Amino acid sequence: MIPVRGFEGSTVAVFGLARTGLSAARALVAGGAQVALWDDKPSSRAAAEAEGFVLTDLSKADWSGFAALMLSPGVPLTHPAPHWTVQRANEAGVEIVGDMELFARTVNAAPEHKRPKIVAITGTNGKSTTTALVGHICAQAGRDVRIGGNIGYGVLGLEDMHGGAVYVLEMSSYQLDLTSSLKADVTIMLNISPDHLDRHGGMEGYVAAKRRILANQGKGDTAVIGVDDPWGQRICTEITAANRRTIVPISASKAMGRGVYVLNGLLYDATAERAVEVADLLQARSLPGRHNWQNAAAAYAAAKGLGIGADEAAEHLMSFPGLAHRMETVGMLGRVRFVNDSKATNTDAARQALSSYPKVYWIAGGQPKAGGIEALADLFGRVEKAYLVGEAMPEFAQTLKGKASVAECGTIAQAVAQAYSDAAAAGQDAIVLLSPAAASFDQFADFEARGEAFRSAVQDLATTPVAAARGAA
Repeated sequence: MIPVRGFEGSTVAVFGLARTGLSAARALVAGGAQVALWDDKPSSRAAAEAEGFVLTDLSKADWSGFAALMLSPGVPLTHPAPHWTVQRANEAGVEIVGDMELFARTVNAAPEHKRPKIVAITGTNGKSTTTALVGHICAQAGRDVRIGGNIGYGVLGLEDMHGGAVYVLEMSSYQLDLTSSLKADVTIMLNISPDHLDRHGGMEGYVAAKRRILANQGKGDTAVIGVDDPWGQRICTEITAANRRTIVPISASKAMGRGVYVLNGLLYDATAERAVEVADLLQARSLPGRHNWQNAAAAYAAAKGLGIGADEAAEHLMSFPGLAHRMETVGMLGRVRFVNDSKATNTDAARQALSSYPKVYWIAGGQPKAGGIEALADLFGRVEKAYLVGEAMPEFAQTLKGKASVAECGTIAQAVAQAYSDAAAAGQDAIVLLSPAAASFDQFADFEARGEAFRSAVQDLATTPVAAARGAA
């Protein structure tokens, strides 16, 4: 745990008592603060009480006594409308912070020789894989690395800092909205495409949130910027003009005179006088597809920004074992491979998976996002058959009508069973792909739980007599 500094003897209101909120509450208490905890969900309040916390109904509290409101990132700050706790805080003049801001202030308050290195990573897609990949490279290079944020552990639940530590942090747009003083030694902005627009009031607000990751960098810091989308190109141009830090543009699709890029699966480092080939990503089995090439280019550039040598960074890049729920092979049954891409909660992420295979038996659906799967229409020809689940099932079925064969399955278990039956009957190598292009919250707590349900369904399928017989055929 990282004890939070700056609130000793003060009371901090904490709203949202899932992973982030409870982690922040523990860290605040460890740093000498008092906390007033609340959540709208009885189950979350019960979990906090089980840890020994005394709850405070913030709807009835005197907010004049609070030094700050620690808001969990899932709680609306501005859009579609400010949460009632945000309104109460604003009325009382109480500042609103997130757990990343508490971490940043604690780092900034430490003596310089005790401050860790920080790698902060964001992007619409690929940030979890890139976070894990940077962490892997650092660990293999002998660094004392801690990985967290929007992946794994909340940042304040990580091991306490020292001058030789490296924190590799995934940051969502929600977290960035609540962060103002984080100064990262290395930032990565992978890509930007429309997502979470309801929470940011449109694309302009979403891009502004992403840009906050760059705000406090200066001389000696490194910014790694994906330039394969127009927003990334513009941001890279603008911050290069400011000329306050080392800028490393990255691309997975084009050669550049300066930066790190991938062409036909080959990773090139063009940060010096000439471009040098440093890795053949076609041989990296855990990094298939152009989207993973972008992740690899970013991780390589970030490792160099931390002082890891080019050869060592490339070597450890190639040994990355992969990330759960992102293009993860969870089983083989005969000639049928099952790929868990549960983290694909939007069409851009699902596009990356669908583009990686010539033909798939596609499991999709969940809680739909604006636009559904219309944006994937150019890839429907790769869908041998679609197996639809969750709230999105009727909408997705209508979109796919006349363009791909569809089975309305309802649940992950039923979809896995039907997809395997059809794929095995074809008698050739086949991919059953869970890449939902939708959120998970209609049936699951999060995308991890959905991915585990897929994994469990595959494992259960393998033990059934019919499946075992087909697998041995």
